[in-house]
Amino acid sequence: QVQLVESGGGLVQAGGSLRLSCAASGRTFSRYSMGWFRQAPGKEREFVVAISSSGGNTAYVDSVKGRFTISRDNAKNTVYLQMNSLKPEDTAVYYCAAKSSLYIGRDPRRYDYWGQGTQVTVSS
Repeated sequence: QVQLVESGGGLVQAGGSLRLSCAASGRTFSRYSMGWFRQAPGKEREFVVAISSSGGNTAYVDSVKGRFTISRDNAKNTVYLQMNSLKPEDTAVYYCAAKSSLYIGRDPRRYDYWGQGTQVTVSS
């Protein structure tokens, strides 16, 4: 049983930056791969980025490459999403998710635990 709590969302002007955090419960955080997904109104939930349990491997959706960076601090049971050069199309609810595997994945069906989401709104 893992609980995830996202924070750091908000309203930002296009071109600005936000840093999302996902705090996880439990002592086994370092054994989970982690991902961020997002969902805009009227659209399906979309994979954004994932990171392996050690942080050594990452995967990004093409639309955020070069702008977003995922990282994790296993000592703090926390994963981060640094979002730079934000665009209005990045507007969505962002969800943190944990997968019971060392390895990254893009399929939300393979993730076992989900946070409640945090709203990111980018204005033009």
